[in-house]
Parts: sequence; structure tokens; C-alpha cells
Amino acid sequence: MRRNLKARFAASVALGVILTLGGAVVSGESRAEAATAQEQETQPNFLGFAGAYLAARTADVDNDTSRAIEFYSKALEFDPKNVEVKQRLMVALFSGGRFAEGAVLARELKDDPAVAQISRLALMVEATSKREYRKAASLLDPDDSNPIDRLLNTLMKAWAQFGYGEGDAALASITSLEGPPWYPVFTRYHAGAMAQAMGKKAEARQHFTDLIADPQSGAAAPDTYIRAVMALAGLEAREGNKRAALDALAAGEEFSPGYAPLAALGQLIESDGKPEPGVMTAQQGAAAVLFTLGSALNREGAEETVAVYLQFARTLDPQNAATLVILGGLTERLGKPEEAIKLYETVPETSPMRRVSELQLGLALADLGRNGEAKDHLKALIASDPKDIRSYLAYGSVLSQDKDYVEMALTYETAISVVGPVPTRNDWNLFFQAGIANERLKRWPKAEAHFKRALELFPDQPQVMNYLGYSWIDMNINLEEGMDLIRAAVDLRPNDGYIVDSLGWAHYRLGQYEDAVRELERAVELKPADPTINDHLGDAYWRVGRELEATFQWKRALSNDPPEDLLPEIERKLSEGMPDEEKAVPATANGTDDADRDDQPAAIPGDGADADKKGFLAPAEALKQHAWVPAGSSEATAISPEFDAEN
Repeated sequence: MRRNLKARFAASVALGVILTLGGAVVSGESRAEAATAQEQETQPNFLGFAGAYLAARTADVDNDTSRAIEFYSKALEFDPKNVEVKQRLMVALFSGGRFAEGAVLARELKDDPAVAQISRLALMVEATSKREYRKAASLLDPDDSNPIDRLLNTLMKAWAQFGYGEGDAALASITSLEGPPWYPVFTRYHAGAMAQAMGKKAEARQHFTDLIADPQSGAAAPDTYIRAVMALAGLEAREGNKRAALDALAAGEEFSPGYAPLAALGQLIESDGKPEPGVMTAQQGAAAVLFTLGSALNREGAEETVAVYLQFARTLDPQNAATLVILGGLTERLGKPEEAIKLYETVPETSPMRRVSELQLGLALADLGRNGEAKDHLKALIASDPKDIRSYLAYGSVLSQDKDYVEMALTYETAISVVGPVPTRNDWNLFFQAGIANERLKRWPKAEAHFKRALELFPDQPQVMNYLGYSWIDMNINLEEGMDLIRAAVDLRPNDGYIVDSLGWAHYRLGQYEDAVRELERAVELKPADPTINDHLGDAYWRVGRELEATFQWKRALSNDPPEDLLPEIERKLSEGMPDEEKAVPATANGTDDADRDDQPAAIPGDGADADKKGFLAPAEALKQHAWVPAGSSEATAISPEFDAEN
């Protein structure tokens, strides 16, 4: 989403043009008025159509949906027949959750080829919400050539048919649908859900079982796979088949270890509880279609489409917890933590997803800078269930932001004690974060032991390999082994600019400046706007005699908002250059000098750069690798090529 920086720059340049386009001459006495207008950001009446439209597009690119809606609406006042503005306004209204207003435009645009699919889908959602199922079934073309739209349209029409009493025909249309290899995860789930809603329990069991038995297919849509697991477990529990229900959950645990809602459902079943059936109505079924497709596409670059699908799902099934949590996460990713908090607060308290929403809410408070509230909220969650490891990870994340490493170390070591003497691969991050906290406290022997334990649990974890390897090099110990670890991390993550930067900076620390330049140039290509990486490349250029290029890189670092502790050092180098070369760490050294000293300097990779800016997994990000969500659900999936090609 960093394209926003470019958009803001373009908008600032365009604003001067807008003032003239709107009829104002920006000169002489009017400059003060123009400056005031620019500060206020919006003066649509003054700017005219061009100003309102360009302001809307800028807001659109910045994911500021409410402002985009405001400006597109203003642009339409100047040009009521402008079709492009109507198209963009409709999509903004839908992605912003203002369905009724968007539906007004959808009726007008339903035959516009550019937006016919989204317009007709919206009208189908509207008809379904009013239980006008025959009308809903007539609105979409199941034979669309786009594989995603064909799947979506077929499933939506099938649930509409179910709504007006033709369940058998609807079920047949789902089971007979053929397409790409990722189709079965969706068709099997919806066939199972529809069969269950029709009371055909044996058929539902078979469809869910077939899906669960094919985890490779499930990887295309992890949320849908887990939804099938929970549906089968619920069906078996209601039928009194407790063992079969727990077996289904075990398959889900193997697919996505530690996923919170599975654990919550397991507790309910263990206590002989009867889970509520999931999809039982045509509206819930249509909402599930939109959720399953939306969650599968949930990745960078598809935010607008995903937001529309999830908001449509929410229109049909407002209290669905999975939709609310994923929509909240998407909203956070778009830089709207306040809106995300409101979504998390609406998750029903009885839902297995409730605790996930509470944890996400705590992290969203920290994103807003309300760290005190966040810590109080998360500490209360730990107290309410001391065995829930996710709570420690969330709390530790906020402590890391506050640089409260004493409390951070205590928190993670407490979590490690809760895990017990036999941690699993899934617990690697507890040891990693405990290692980081102790390293920052200059307790190197304890930190090193935690890092090594993390690698025992997860031998090829690139973040841990990178951190430990660099720390050794920074302290002039285990140099060969340290370089091997960093190189292995780069091999695993060749496009991670931060890890490549660590390799380059390790070469620099060893006095291997030509090698450092080679790797750091690659790191800058991968992360061109990172101030620390640009600063490192500047230093390497200076050491190989490329002083003009070094100055350019330092200026580039300075223009990219460097951290406060790095800023004065960059400014000093720009004014004075670098001092004579200090003695490099000998490349052949492999000793353990000072390795056992608790008071040695903390090995903070990157000369002061925070760990979460150096390719080391920040606690909040790491939560996702601790089964915060089903594995892979936020990554590009097997359906992405078609999405990229057609959208």
C-alpha cells in the first residue's frame, strides 16, 4: 500500500492545477486563500468538477473511502451524467459498507459492461435480503467465462434456488460444476452446507469429509477448509458422535495448528455442548459464498474486491463472526484501526471467534497509539485464560513497541512455562521473542539459548537464522557459522530486502566492502524507500571510494523519514563524510571472546535499526504464524492467477 506516497505527491502537484481549473487564479492576493484551501484539503464548491474528481481519486488511492464518497458525490453535482464517476462512487459505497446507497447506483448501472458483474451481484444481494429468490436467481450468468465469476454466480444462483424450494436442482448444479483444480474446495463446502440445510445429513457428511480429506485443495482457500472442518464437527456433535467430531477437529488442527476457533469449538464439544448449525438459510448460504471467495482472495492488491465481497456478506448475515473478524483485519491493513475496532466489538460474545476479535482489538488500540489501553485490555485477556498463548504474544507485541524489554522478557518466559517442557514447532516464536527481549537487555547467554531453542523447534526459520547469525557477527564470534545462517536465510527469502540487507551489512562488518556493495544494492532494489538500507549502502559506497554515490544514498535515506537515532548520524556523514576506516572484524575469527558476558553491548542489527525493521519478525506479524488465522489465508492463493488476469 506504499503507493499512497506517490499518490500524495501527485495530488500535491495537481492541487495547484485544480485551483486554476476551478476558476481561481493563484497569484497575488489570492495566494493566502489558496493556501487555506490546500490546508483544509477540500473546497469542492471552489474547485469545481476537476478538483472534486481528482480529490476523490486521491482519497481512493489512499483508501480513504469516506472522503472518496464525499468527493465523488460532489463531482456528480457538477456533472450528473458522468458514468465513470458513478462507477467509482458505487464501488466506494459498497466497500465502505453503505449498501443501500450503492444499490441505487447499481440499478442504474446494471447493463454497463464495465461494472455489470458487480452491479448485478449487488442487486442479487438486495433481492436475497428481501427473500425475492426467483428474482435473485435471474440476475447473474452462471456461464460467465471468468472462472471466479462463473463459480461465484453458480453458487449464488444455487442458494437462490434453494431459497425458493428447488434444493435438489440447486445441489446438482453445485456438484456438477467443473473448472480449475481449486474449484472443489468451494463446491464441496457449499454442497455440504446445502445438504445439511436440507436435512440430508449423510450427504452433507460425505461432502465435508471429501473436502477435509484433501488438504492440498484446501490450501487454495484455508478459511473455507477450516469452515468445513467446523461444520462437520458441529454436525457430528449434534448427532451425538463426539469421537467423530473430535476427529474432524484433529484434521483441522493438523491443517492449521493452534487455530483459536478450533480450540474453542473443541472445548464446547468436550463438555458435551451442541454447536449451532452454521448455514441454514438461503441468505446465510449466499453470505457464505461471498465470504469464501472474499477470504480466498484476501491479499495485497485485491483489497477493494475483498472489501466489497465481505461487505455484501455482512449485508446478508450481519452477525457472522468470521466475516466480521476478516473484514476487521482488512480494515486494519488499510490503515483504519478505528473502524476495525468497531467491527471487532460487534463479534457475538458466544462465537468461537470472539477471543480472536478481542486480541485483534487490543492490537488495533496499540496501532492508534493507545498503548496503555491496549496493555490493560490484553493483560485482562491473559488473566481470563492464562493458558491462551496468543494473549502473551499480543501483549508482548505492545511491550515491544514501548521498548519495555524487562516486561517483554518476563511475558514470553511466562508463556514458555505455560507451554510446558515439550513445546512444539508452533511455539518457536515464543522463544524467538524471548531471545530478542533478552538480547536488548544485554543478557546474551540467555538470548542465545532462546534463539537456538527456536531453531531446534523450527530449523529453517529465516527470521531466527538472520537474527542469530547477525548477532554473532556483530559480536565477533562464530563468524563462519553466522554467515552460513544469514546466507541460508537469504536463500529461503531471496526477495526479503531486510534479510538481504543483513547479509550485506554482515559483509560490511567483516570488512568485505565489495561484497557488501553487491548485496546492499540488491537490498535497496527490494526496499528502495527504507532509510536504514539506503544508509548502509551509502556507508559501503564510501568504503570502496564511491563517495559521490555514498552522498546520494545518505540524502535518499534522509528523505525517507529515518528513525530518530539514525537521523543525526546521517546528517553528520553528509557534512563530514566518514572517518578513516576502523579495523574490520577479522574474517577468519571464530572465537567466543566475551560471549558469556551479560554486560556486553546488545547486538542490535543495522546500527540501531529496530528489529522489526530489519527483517526480524515483529511480534504483531508473528501472531499470524501462531495460528492467529488459518495458515495461508492472507497470502496469494491458487486462484490468484485468474484474479490477476481478469481483474
